[in-house]
Amino acid sequence: MRVTISRVIATGLAIAACVATVSVAATAGTTNGDNVDGAAGRATAPLAEVRDVTTHSLEIGGHTVRYHATAGTLTIRDASGLPSASMFYIAYTADTSHAERRPLTFLFNGGPGSASLWLNIGGFGPMRAPTAEIAATGPAPYRLVPNAYSLLDRTDLVFLDAVGTGYSRALGKSTDKDFWGVDSDVDAFARAIVRYVTENRRWNSPKFLYGESYGTMRAAALVLKLADEDMDFNGVILQSSILNFADLAPGIDREYVDTLPSFAAAAWYHDRIADKPADLSTFLKEVRNYARGPYAEALALGDTISPEQKQAVARQLARYTGLSEDYLMRVNLRIDMEAFRKELLRDQHLVIGRFDSRYTGPASDMTEHSNPARDDPATAGVSSAYVATFRDYLAGELGYRSELDYRALYNMVIEPAWNWTHRAPGITGPLSTPDTALDLASAMRANPHLKVLSMNGLYDMSTPFFGTEYDLSHMFLPANLRKNITLSYYASGHMTYADVRALQAMKKDLTRFYDLAAPRH
Repeated sequence: MRVTISRVIATGLAIAACVATVSVAATAGTTNGDNVDGAAGRATAPLAEVRDVTTHSLEIGGHTVRYHATAGTLTIRDASGLPSASMFYIAYTADTSHAERRPLTFLFNGGPGSASLWLNIGGFGPMRAPTAEIAATGPAPYRLVPNAYSLLDRTDLVFLDAVGTGYSRALGKSTDKDFWGVDSDVDAFARAIVRYVTENRRWNSPKFLYGESYGTMRAAALVLKLADEDMDFNGVILQSSILNFADLAPGIDREYVDTLPSFAAAAWYHDRIADKPADLSTFLKEVRNYARGPYAEALALGDTISPEQKQAVARQLARYTGLSEDYLMRVNLRIDMEAFRKELLRDQHLVIGRFDSRYTGPASDMTEHSNPARDDPATAGVSSAYVATFRDYLAGELGYRSELDYRALYNMVIEPAWNWTHRAPGITGPLSTPDTALDLASAMRANPHLKVLSMNGLYDMSTPFFGTEYDLSHMFLPANLRKNITLSYYASGHMTYADVRALQAMKKDLTRFYDLAAPRH
């Protein structure tokens, strides 16, 4: 084992005047212990665990939080004890005399195929990259600022990257693809979390999971998986949720019902609604009631719907969505999300954002064949700022470098190879379309103290809030457990925290949630 200590002079944006760096690595002569395949000459993940530790301080709410930042790897092993993967993480832990009793939160983004830098540098890590308000952020240079809305004053934070993303890679005879599936991914995260908790003596800490997007599906299944390891959690935080993929199956109309309130929010924002109501919240309550009632009933009739009823529903949908009655009749009252993005502002030659419908971009012929994630104006508005700033912060202030390619978004490779099969509790045989709300419900029944916070962006069409409401209200929990679920809403999109006003509100809601699920003593 090699231990090196070096001092790094902080930049003007750094929190501390100087940073002490401790690197622990096992393989000399390579960056952070990366192995090199001699035959191919390519870098591979380190077999031995690596840790780069730096010390910092941050002002939050008028109080100074002194903390250690650890960028490193966790080597997880298969059932036979052989190393199977190296999972990269960044942990922020407060410098306190009672660390073992401090709340500990594991955070991850989704995809599947995304590293967890977005929640870190965009949301709740100690440093944040500000982006433009409802507009594309310009190219570099970007800013990195102390994050006054970080959760570090309330909980230690561990950001974990899924295998095949970030610097996380398979080891030994395993391949990255072995971990690309609902259940294999959950198993890897469970092993990494148990490893971290054991190595850092955090078994007696209050524990939380925080998942965003596909990460919510992971969190819902993971909390039950870890309960099987005798690790009960205090809370699960679900941001921009997708828990049940059965709603998206061909021939199922639930998707159209779920997205209608989100379409209405977008139409309201872009002033496409005649006699626009002044209050969005009241308007969306009306749309919800129509969606679950007359709209769902009309769709259930299929081809047997009468011409009169179909015309009446099209008329009401036009009022809610800003689309023409003629268009709605032609699509049989079923509004596809990608079609809605292009149709709402077609007369202005604009397409709206999928991940935040407040964003707009120029429409073109290429839009008809675009990738909805990569070419989304909301994603394009922040991606470069977050990724570039994070890469610079990781190699600079945190002192972590690797010969591996850092995969911020690897969705185009991972998602097509993803195994969607899931073995859910209480279901005979595997589900081909996963529903991990079943796992979360099982975990809540086994641990009646488990609290759940669902955070939703009103302008997020990728994971519509009405679909989340449906999934969380169909877990068939007794009344005393349903009280453990809290839903909150923000005038923002999928990456809710990208809007600083939403970030401020999220910070307040999260602080209340931590105080509820893990009261201070």
